[in-house]
Amino acid sequence: MSDTADDTTQSPSDTGLFNYVQLIYGLHAFAVLTGIFTSSTIAGRFVFGLPSIIAVIMNYARRAEARGTWLATHFEWQIHTFWYAFLWIGVTLLISAPLTLIVIGIFIAYAGIGIVGLWVAYRVARGWLALHKRQPMPRHEPPPAAIAP
Repeated sequence: MSDTADDTTQSPSDTGLFNYVQLIYGLHAFAVLTGIFTSSTIAGRFVFGLPSIIAVIMNYARRAEARGTWLATHFEWQIHTFWYAFLWIGVTLLISAPLTLIVIGIFIAYAGIGIVGLWVAYRVARGWLALHKRQPMPRHEPPPAAIAP
């Protein structure tokens, strides 16, 4: 038997934070659905839509409260999803803009933004499902520093 506490147990204060994270996933999911069912793109609605902007602000506002709990991984997951989507949309547009002069840039932009949109939808769904199961999200750990002999 393990001496460590189970990471999935929740105190009454964690329940409020759990519901808060649910709300944030809901805002992100709303942005994704808006991108699917309107003439805009998933990635565009996710990064530039008001629901996701509010959600990322909410993430930063209460991230410190989750520190040391399994819910902290969900805060990190959501924040990383937002900023990486923003970064990849920018890179896609930066690469495709000069290439629009020879038409291929339009296809690169659509493909890149489409791929980012699918990635965002996957991350929102995967994170929300893991939260529902009360599971932490995997953390991105930096590689260990090389040790000189």
